[in-house]
Amino acid sequence: MMKRVSIALLGTLLLLPGITNAADKPNVVLMLADNLGYGDLSVYNGGIRGGIKTPNIDKLAGEGLRFTQFLVEPGCTPTRAGLLTGQYSIRSGMSLIIAPGQGGGLQPDDVTLGTMFKSAGYNTSYIGKWHLGPGAHSQPHNQGFDQWSLGFKGSTDGVLYEGSMNIHNAPDALKKAAQVNILEAKKPGGAAKTVRVYDREYRKKIESDIADAAVSYIKEQAKQDDPFFLMIGWTRPHFPNDAAEEFVGSSGAGKYGDSIVELDARTGQVLVAIDKAGIEEDTIVIWISDNGATVTSTTPDEIGHGSNGPFRGELGDAYEGSIRTAGMIRWPGKIKPSVSNEMFSVHDFLPTLANITGAKLPADRPYDGFDQTDFLLGKQDNSNRNHLITFIGDRVAAVRWKQWRVYPMAVNPTADTNPSFAGYLGKVEETAGLPRIYNIEADPREIQDVAVSGNAWVMAVYAQLVAQYKATLKDHPNPPAPNLTRF
Repeated sequence: MMKRVSIALLGTLLLLPGITNAADKPNVVLMLADNLGYGDLSVYNGGIRGGIKTPNIDKLAGEGLRFTQFLVEPGCTPTRAGLLTGQYSIRSGMSLIIAPGQGGGLQPDDVTLGTMFKSAGYNTSYIGKWHLGPGAHSQPHNQGFDQWSLGFKGSTDGVLYEGSMNIHNAPDALKKAAQVNILEAKKPGGAAKTVRVYDREYRKKIESDIADAAVSYIKEQAKQDDPFFLMIGWTRPHFPNDAAEEFVGSSGAGKYGDSIVELDARTGQVLVAIDKAGIEEDTIVIWISDNGATVTSTTPDEIGHGSNGPFRGELGDAYEGSIRTAGMIRWPGKIKPSVSNEMFSVHDFLPTLANITGAKLPADRPYDGFDQTDFLLGKQDNSNRNHLITFIGDRVAAVRWKQWRVYPMAVNPTADTNPSFAGYLGKVEETAGLPRIYNIEADPREIQDVAVSGNAWVMAVYAQLVAQYKATLKDHPNPPAPNLTRF
């Protein structure tokens, strides 16, 4: 069993003696979009999606470092787990989206971005979607955040449950259990309180409320002496995309496009608040998506679905379009505005921000993230990352190493499933004992398997990377992976 440390002890461990002045520590605002594809932002797609314009996010990208090879995990829960812990999601038993009826989630002994920042003297706040476990111990205010507002436990899909359950005459007790509530916790400890029901009508308003709450928090914290860490879990453009009234029809590309236009506007509100508070120079802004878009949905009222740019795949599968998405970071005067195709993963934020804030992570567990401080600050040209392993459930589904993508199995997505699970409900096929290999730089659509074209040597690297990961399991075994079909 992995040796853990308490939060109180963590506070002692994480402060480095060299960084004690709160004024030297930057504020950090991290915004996380939900199911946004690589090709959905105009700064990434060159404006080819017509009315889906994102001027605020584009401006942020131009003022900071924009990644063209930002890598995540294949779904909401897995990426959030990787982001918060700096570990592959399978290490915390969250390598699939947490669905209704599942337990699991973050545990009291996990070290997260919240606990790390808190131990370094930060005021911490989480606003919006969480999706890292249904239990109170898994929620933000028990994972290092001072408060949590406008939150909900699971997915925005939940706003559709009520109508479906009424149609099928589900038992009242089940309806009550499946109801999605907006939650709030004003201080650490205990369980979050229900504020209101998250229904289809409130779906139209939630992004506005999240932005307003973020603006208020920034305005207040800018007056304080302590630095702050604000994490915003946007809900767009996750299905269903019922945008606020003022954005309906704004994109000319249906509900999905309207939802992205609203997401951009809400992002703009947060950026303006940082500027008005006079803290732009002292604030790191990170803007990322949790995974690629869904592209195979056949839902009739979702005209104009997501784009994963030139890459094959979608939310839930292990292909490039699922795990390669938008990512950017701005720190005026510290990070030079530029565009980089160096590899950077969602797991890298924890060790990197720990270094920047003067925190030291406990050494009693493996981390899959790399400290990218020197790369971000221009002290080195190359990223410290050259590979990433992708899991689906308890399976290694793909391995990236440099420009090579290696698959020990194949996931063939279906076009007739719930849009939020299209990739996950695809058919999994074994590959007859030998993996498939693609050169993602030469072949971004992954059309030509090059394993038999003089590139079989890549299998040796793939085997080595998997072996290195497996070696860490001897002293730090994973909990059971989520599965609702094999009990």
